[in-house]
Amino acid sequence: MAGFKDMTVYRKAFEMSTLVFTLSKRLPSEERFSLTDQVRRSSRSVTAQLAEGYRKKRYPLHFISKMTDADGENAETQVWLDHAVACGHVERKDVAPILTLSEEVGRLLGHMIDHPDAYCQPKHG
Repeated sequence: MAGFKDMTVYRKAFEMSTLVFTLSKRLPSEERFSLTDQVRRSSRSVTAQLAEGYRKKRYPLHFISKMTDADGENAETQVWLDHAVACGHVERKDVAPILTLSEEVGRLLGHMIDHPDAYCQPKHG
């Protein structure tokens, strides 16, 4: 396998975080230090956790831990987007493409968590 940036899950998660960033610029200024920062942080953390987990793929339990962290951040992003809609800052149609990507990322992460042997390298001697 090539680098983590070549992984489908990474590319989808990165696209998701850029869409979150673009959408978050529309949130009101009073949400700057709460909703805006939180949704940006959690969406970007998915890719960061993927990168860290990729570097730990020689150790399946560490890999699973990082993929689980990425999955948690992905779910957190969905929650913040739900709050943005519930507060009337954006409409459901505005977050729909992001949530679709997030669901895809979640499925891919779930596979990685359930089947680490398909992604991890065995330790040598």
